[in-house]
Amino acid sequence: MDSPLLRRLFARALRASLASPLVLAGCGGADLTGYSAPACENGLLAVSGLSPASPVDFVQLRTLFSSPGMGQVTETVGASSGTACATASSKDTCESALRALTSQHGFRLSCTDICTEYYLATTRGDEVSAHTSLEALKGLLGTIDTAQEAVLLAFASGYDLTCGRLERGAVKANTHGGFNVIATRGFACGANTAVTQFVLEVSASGEVKEVRSAVIERGSPGCAVGRRPAGLRASEGVSCADALGRHFAEVAHLEAASIHAFLRLREELALLGADVALQDAALLSALEEVMHTDVSTRLAHRFGATPRRPEVETLPLRSLFEVALDNAVEGCVRETFGALVAHHQALNARDAEVRRVMARIAEDETRHADLSWAIDRWAREQLSATGCEALRDAQRAAVATLREEVAVPLEAALVTEAGMPAPEVAASLVDSLSGELWA
Repeated sequence: MDSPLLRRLFARALRASLASPLVLAGCGGADLTGYSAPACENGLLAVSGLSPASPVDFVQLRTLFSSPGMGQVTETVGASSGTACATASSKDTCESALRALTSQHGFRLSCTDICTEYYLATTRGDEVSAHTSLEALKGLLGTIDTAQEAVLLAFASGYDLTCGRLERGAVKANTHGGFNVIATRGFACGANTAVTQFVLEVSASGEVKEVRSAVIERGSPGCAVGRRPAGLRASEGVSCADALGRHFAEVAHLEAASIHAFLRLREELALLGADVALQDAALLSALEEVMHTDVSTRLAHRFGATPRRPEVETLPLRSLFEVALDNAVEGCVRETFGALVAHHQALNARDAEVRRVMARIAEDETRHADLSWAIDRWAREQLSATGCEALRDAQRAAVATLREEVAVPLEAALVTEAGMPAPEVAASLVDSLSGELWA
């Protein structure tokens, strides 16, 4: 995919842009003395260590995936504890009911391009139950008298807990008969994003109260480069004193994540019957992202940082509308703008190696953006008028978010040495594409 339209638009936007620098910010966190990590299973919260008000034979955490505007819900099974149907009068009947158990909704609803919810499935004697709301969960647990119950309640209340990182997931008993839980909200992917750490007090009666909060990681503008895959887990950040090291480590992390995105996209395009040229272009894009990861990693190492490997959750393949919706945001907005930013860096970075690297990346990312718009045209031909309007709404929302992200000041080295556009310049670039592509 390599049409001249984007190149003309990018050249016009870059000619119209000016240049100026500035600054970023902050960190802090709670004293972790006395805290312990929650129980986890395969990197996710476990459901062992619970003591329900009425004992159960078996408990299982299940996840529901759906797309806004679509009726289909996909269900996966997570952590389990106990023996299913252990005291049932007919184990076969009970196990059959457990397999058939499902729900269209749960607790802790969270939506980006895909919505996730959770619920607990339990067996007690012949009874098979789904606990699909926060109140139902509280009713099942009764008095919160174990650390894992406090952790699960905090999670169900909308807070994130990361296994293996005490500053992002921890628990200890307090002097009030309850528990203190360390949890987070938010993600660090984009200039106007941040991870906020919370100290929560979970009472024996199940009340979750915020005691303290602090921003522990701010988003990197490097998130504008590359296509983020569905299921990408938030990065835990990179410890590096050099702003350029942190920046290129984040870029390398996202370029590596883009490999997953394009391989998944190619598989979905094949499943949906897309033209072979689109499938091949997606595969080529994945291969180019391997090179981008390599050169970005070398830059990160040069400035003293080591990128983190991306963690991408395996999710079911998506419908045409879901693929088109993701492409409208990640491809037609974020990846397209990322390609333009890469061209700006290739022209303006004071560091010669950065200029060379970004010149190559800019060419590849422009083709990736072209692919996004080709997929958009192909998908719209098959979608209803309502579906196409939903794509337009998603694009408008993504552009609005992009405007907020680029308004945040940058550290001076990112502007001078890496050639990142300062907020005023970035706003001008967004305006240029808005008038031509995103109107």
